[in-house]
Amino acid sequence: MKYFFNRIYILLSNLQSKIAFYPSVFAIFGFLIAFALIYIENQGVSRYLLDHIPMLVVDNGNTALSILTACITGLISMMVFSFSMVMVLLNQAASNYSPRLLPGLISDKNHQVILGIYLATILYCIFVAVSIQPEGDSYQTPGFSVLVGIIFTVICIGAFIYFIHNISQSIQINNILDRIFRQAKTRLNFLLKTEENEDQEFPDTKEWYEYHSEKSGYFQNLSSDNLLDICNEKDTQFEILPVKGIFILKGIPLLKSKEKLDDETLKKVLANFNLARGELVNTNYVLAFKQITEVIVKAMSPGINDPGTALNALDYLAELLALRMQKQNRQFLKADKKVLIKMRSVDFEELLYQVLAPIRAYCKHDIIIIQKLGMLFYYLKSQKAVNAKYYEVLDIEAKNLFGDAKSVIKNEADLKKINAIEKQLNLKS
Repeated sequence: MKYFFNRIYILLSNLQSKIAFYPSVFAIFGFLIAFALIYIENQGVSRYLLDHIPMLVVDNGNTALSILTACITGLISMMVFSFSMVMVLLNQAASNYSPRLLPGLISDKNHQVILGIYLATILYCIFVAVSIQPEGDSYQTPGFSVLVGIIFTVICIGAFIYFIHNISQSIQINNILDRIFRQAKTRLNFLLKTEENEDQEFPDTKEWYEYHSEKSGYFQNLSSDNLLDICNEKDTQFEILPVKGIFILKGIPLLKSKEKLDDETLKKVLANFNLARGELVNTNYVLAFKQITEVIVKAMSPGINDPGTALNALDYLAELLALRMQKQNRQFLKADKKVLIKMRSVDFEELLYQVLAPIRAYCKHDIIIIQKLGMLFYYLKSQKAVNAKYYEVLDIEAKNLFGDAKSVIKNEADLKKINAIEKQLNLKS
């Protein structure tokens, strides 16, 4: 049962990132509410309201149809406009910032919920309108259902106003960067909270049984609880070979097991690896570094030429790197105080290189960006690190940066600034 619920949880986590998830759920509820109200109408609720509160009930079939028709056409227009605004938002984000930002914007729950409210109300009004008999008696007109449809329409108008406000905020780069930062920070804090800081003993895996991936996709996540249960059940240990976030090709090594696994057990193990065609920050914090780096590079391109955005992005990057310095380059999963699974993580050295290499290439000519990067290195060297080698990595990357900058900057005043930053960082020649 636990295995089943974990698989359902992973499936729902993947579906939530789809733009059609919440609208589909709300549409189902709208359909069910319509039939529930039709059933209640058959119990005489409209007749009761007509006798006691007649001003709230529509007692004419033609009037009720006219009201519902107006609601349906108006809501369809609002929904089309809202979907168009979402497409404009995605297109502008891809053009001005980075196409890699699109999955995060698509998975925005606020937009999905608002579109879902529209769709649910439209379906509700359609099915209620079908149940109306224009020439029927007043007590046969579903007045209460029409009243509920009017209330839902008013809610949709409020949701539309909020949608305009929210989408105008979502397109601003500061808000996009802040959302990426918060998601990555949440993920890193979770990993730090569950990380074992003391040295862990794990056997050598060279002679272990190796198993390969049966499909391709980005390694987003895995169901660790299920894998730990399998380890206990089969009295084995696992080493997860790929790093989270990389694209796994069919047939490449995926894991090693201390004990040989039968076909049924292997099938269960592989089912707990979440391989998808997209990437999300809330399951892979490394993607946040990639996205922020791409925003910086795009901002410094000749076509955009927006150094202000690059400077803002570097602030977020500095804080995330400081948080990453508190994390080890490895991860172990335990059950009953016994290490059962070893996972690989992106090395801090490799992560820092992948972040700074494109920034060096596109920003080395800009002395303001170089100064900001100097402040970034100074800040990181003053932060607490779980491994002393991280500071050596920072010095190496700082030397690479200033070396590239000196090769293209010829102004003596700018060179003095660079030398002053090197002196402040105590970089050895």
